[in-house]
Amino acid sequence: MSRPVSRVLTLLELLQSGGVRTVAELADRLGVGERTVRRYVDHLVDLDVPVESVRGRYGGYRLAPGHRMPPLMLTDDEALAVLLGLVAGRRTGTTAAAGTAGETAAAKVRRVLPERLRHRLDAVLDSLTFTTAPAGSAAPEAAVLLPVADAVRHHRPLAIRYTGGRREGGRGGERTLYPYGLVAHAGRWYVTGWDLSVGAERTFRLDRIDGARVLPGTFEPPPGPGPAERVLTALATAPYRHEVTVRVRGTAEEIRARLPGSVAIVAAEDGEGGEGGEGEGWCRVEIRAERLDWLPGLLASLDRPFLVERPDELRGLVADLAGRLMDAARGTPPPRG
Repeated sequence: MSRPVSRVLTLLELLQSGGVRTVAELADRLGVGERTVRRYVDHLVDLDVPVESVRGRYGGYRLAPGHRMPPLMLTDDEALAVLLGLVAGRRTGTTAAAGTAGETAAAKVRRVLPERLRHRLDAVLDSLTFTTAPAGSAAPEAAVLLPVADAVRHHRPLAIRYTGGRREGGRGGERTLYPYGLVAHAGRWYVTGWDLSVGAERTFRLDRIDGARVLPGTFEPPPGPGPAERVLTALATAPYRHEVTVRVRGTAEEIRARLPGSVAIVAAEDGEGGEGGEGEGWCRVEIRAERLDWLPGLLASLDRPFLVERPDELRGLVADLAGRLMDAARGTPPPRG
């Protein structure tokens, strides 16, 4: 690569780092005169790179938004961060790139890397393993995510076409929402807000939204819990087959550390130890579940005294687990059957 072309690309890399760069600073970094810097800027402008001049005492050049993305200059560390982010995002389900967009983006980054760096990054990706199974694909479409985010940021009403899940019988339809926030949780994206269609707060999965449109007007988000807490509460209180209530000895903070907010609602009982209180009291734990067989082990793992208030079926399952644990402690072989 000839030195002038190399310096023009270096100039682009400097501008992409953000902010206003003075002509003197650029000349010093490139090892050329200020007149040459201005000529290099003209080259970038001729290539449709949106470089704009900033006048004044602290003026210079900066990169402005353009009608298309200019050539992207990445350092070794930046290229590694981009590729690992794309790979990890696809693996965990937190990427917002639907379909094959994540794969094609990674391929484009790899294609323009110097051969030396590409081989080094391939070594990292080929040797990388994960301890968890790949998450199911639940990435939202850009045509949904972008208008939802715009409505959240500017407090605008939002019209969506939504298809419910299995517990909702797959029913769909048009909804009008005052969106409070976007939340990524357990490999899925959610929007939470006030559903004007039913007059209640609701949480919607973005991968079940077929279309989203920002509406005129504005609204004022209510005070109270943030979007993440609202989504976790909605997941923990969603309608399931069993409604479980258990009293657990300990502070609310200790119990919440063992029971995620998406699984249980924990509240200190009046007059008992709770948030930052002295001593330990009792907390009421509410859990919604399709099955009860996993709850005895979960409650035992708390290593805290607990009392099952409902359902009666759970008490029997806890007793069965206690009996099996007692037999194991005594060395009694399990019955054949």
